[in-house]
Amino acid sequence: MASSRKYEISYFTATILNWKFLLQNNDYKNIIIGSLRFLAEQKRILLHAFVLMDNHIHLLWHVNHPYLPDDVQRDFLKYTAQMIIKDLRNKDPDQLKEYFVGAKDRKYQIWERNPLTIEIWSEEVLKQKLEYIHMNPVKAGLCANQEDYCFSSAAFYLTGSDNFGFISSCLM
Repeated sequence: MASSRKYEISYFTATILNWKFLLQNNDYKNIIIGSLRFLAEQKRILLHAFVLMDNHIHLLWHVNHPYLPDDVQRDFLKYTAQMIIKDLRNKDPDQLKEYFVGAKDRKYQIWERNPLTIEIWSEEVLKQKLEYIHMNPVKAGLCANQEDYCFSSAAFYLTGSDNFGFISSCLM
């Protein structure tokens, strides 16, 4: 039976443990950008929109077949956490202590468990999520205009400028 879904795009949100402002450090935002670039270049995802805030991220993405969304999400979060932990271990061991959890499967934890994923089922919801993502830094007072925030895809949609080289439009 054929799927009735028009879109295969997911809205994804991941939050830093205890909503700490770890991503105020642009080096950590750049780790996330690098991971998204890798996933796009390897054709594992189509990244349609994103914003990297100081304590959370929002993405609109499509995971390409044969990759499984849960696997891509897990690997993305695990890799970015490992790179951030490595950097904290080398540059700021005191801050790293804030992420100590001492769990069976990990000593440190960067991302909250159970990130939010919502499948996009309509163009109306897609446009609403796209606007929400791009207005996030404006509402947080990080910039006056959404296209001015450099850790976002807003400029791509408003000016056509893809400074990242891996954004795929989700608008028809």
